Amino acid sequence: MTHLPTHPGALWRRLTLALFAVLALALGGCSAMRAQNPDSPLKPVRAIAMGSDAHVMLDGHDVVAYFTQGRHVMGQPQIKSAYQGVTFYFASAAHKALFDAAPAKYLPQFGGFCANGIAYGIPWGGDADTWRIVDGKLYIFGGAGSRDAFELDTPGNLKLAQKYWTEEVAGSNSFWQRSKRMVLRVPHYKSGGELAQLVADAKARKP
Repeated sequence: MTHLPTHPGALWRRLTLALFAVLALALGGCSAMRAQNPDSPLKPVRAIAMGSDAHVMLDGHDVVAYFTQGRHVMGQPQIKSAYQGVTFYFASAAHKALFDAAPAKYLPQFGGFCANGIAYGIPWGGDADTWRIVDGKLYIFGGAGSRDAFELDTPGNLKLAQKYWTEEVAGSNSFWQRSKRMVLRVPHYKSGGELAQLVADAKARKP
């Protein structure tokens, strides 16, 4: 016979995960979860439903503009392309043509979720106006604080993010993965307050 663990912490974690599993199933049909988890190789993505389009990347921002204009720009619903089940809006026909010719070049890394969150195995956030291009790849962040924390060690955090994206996040349900890693935190987990302090300390050390 299998017994539940007697340690209170282990029991709590198991019960919490069971609750999250139930919630994931219950919420799996809501529009936000459907938008983030298309039935495609790009699952999960930082997408929302807009009009008749079920999975619009980055709230409709033009992913090509980051490369050509160096800034975030809203796309237009009438200028769009579908790629692997996800819809991309563009500010111009020229940007659409660039994307159609080489879509992988312009895809936000880690599904457009906050790259700093993915370094902790958590697909969450992703503000279109907070970003960096590193080695020709687009990374989105959940705000300036997240970006600053990530850039304390860009190579190391990129390595962590790629590890968790490859091993856990890619192909998963964003809600379930996020819920799991908010409870079963990675060994190097740091709270928002801890990261903010590290960023402040790093800025204070600069001449």
